Amino acid sequence: MKVNEIRDLKIEELQEKLADLKKELFNLRFQHATNQLENPMRIAEVKKTIARIKTVIKELEIKSETV
Repeated sequence: MKVNEIRDLKIEELQEKLADLKKELFNLRFQHATNQLENPMRIAEVKKTIARIKTVIKELEIKSETV
């Protein structure tokens, strides 16, 4: 998911997406531990997307506090 796509979402949608990605990351780690993971690079992609979403959420929080 690109940053531009993330910035277009509302905070509620971002929080839902963040929860979904955390669940996915848990499942990917579990699959990796049991040697069932087909694409190990997906773990890195999910981690980066989680970081992007957290960054945008924090920016929106700061922006709403200063207004």
